[in-house]
Amino acid sequence: MRKTPGSLLAIPAWIWLAIFFVAPVAMVVWFSFGYKPGIFGTHANDILSFDRYVEALSPTFFTTFLNTLWVGLLGTALCFLIGAPVAYWMAFKVKPSRRGILIALVLVPFWTNFLVRTIGWQVILAPEGWMSTLLQSIGVLNGPLDILYTRTAVVIGVVYNYLPLMILPLFVAFDRVGPALREASKDLGAGKISTFARVTLPLAQPGIIAGVLLVFIPLMGDYITATVLGGARGNMVGQLVASQFQTAQNWALGSAMAVLLMLVITLTIAAVAGLIWLVTLPSRSHNSLVLGPEKSDEADATPADRTEVLT
Repeated sequence: MRKTPGSLLAIPAWIWLAIFFVAPVAMVVWFSFGYKPGIFGTHANDILSFDRYVEALSPTFFTTFLNTLWVGLLGTALCFLIGAPVAYWMAFKVKPSRRGILIALVLVPFWTNFLVRTIGWQVILAPEGWMSTLLQSIGVLNGPLDILYTRTAVVIGVVYNYLPLMILPLFVAFDRVGPALREASKDLGAGKISTFARVTLPLAQPGIIAGVLLVFIPLMGDYITATVLGGARGNMVGQLVASQFQTAQNWALGSAMAVLLMLVITLTIAAVAGLIWLVTLPSRSHNSLVLGPEKSDEADATPADRTEVLT
């Protein structure tokens, strides 16, 4: 009896992706080549052109694209700078019996509605809010706090909302770095910083990449945080896309903006990946010394029997 190919098990996932990802994205791309037919129409594709892309790249919209990219890069960087020490502490410094409680505390924001917790920051950052009153009472500010409806408020909001998506992958990545490798590095003369830079960090690279992608991609398309906390001065592309579909009923222009946003995200990720590859090229070109069993016994050795030390 012939065995069923294992690839058949992936068919449900491919069907799901085709229906709920490929088809909607293809429809958005198709709409982006159309136009708005009159006041009450939403889209028409009897005449195809790139006019909507030209309109989407006008100076007004281009400024919003730059603002969105800046918020996305800064928010992702801040999430990493805050999340990496927290994940490292949870993985290496906290007792295993207490990690479950800390993970639950990290997940608490996801148990609250995204809009509700964003509005909570609107209350906190308001000029008459408790934070403004506290800063004035201790002499930090001479007047009311004036960062609500600015780009700074948007950055604070996105860091708060997306920080758990950075901490969890980093925690899993750090947790998989066994203590034996770090101890071996120390036994070979490496200090704490060298061990972290040359052993822990490279082994945690998949988690770092996952965390950055999980934060950067949805952050670039976020419009709730920008709407609640940013106002006119913290405008982002997500707001423009939503307004074209919901208010202006110009699906063609909104689709063109959405396609451009996807291209910006893809090109940014590719540029950062290329930059990291170039920066790490010298260190990857160094030779490595492999200590382990003889070549004849290599096939029978377990991964734990092999230790790789960069020279």
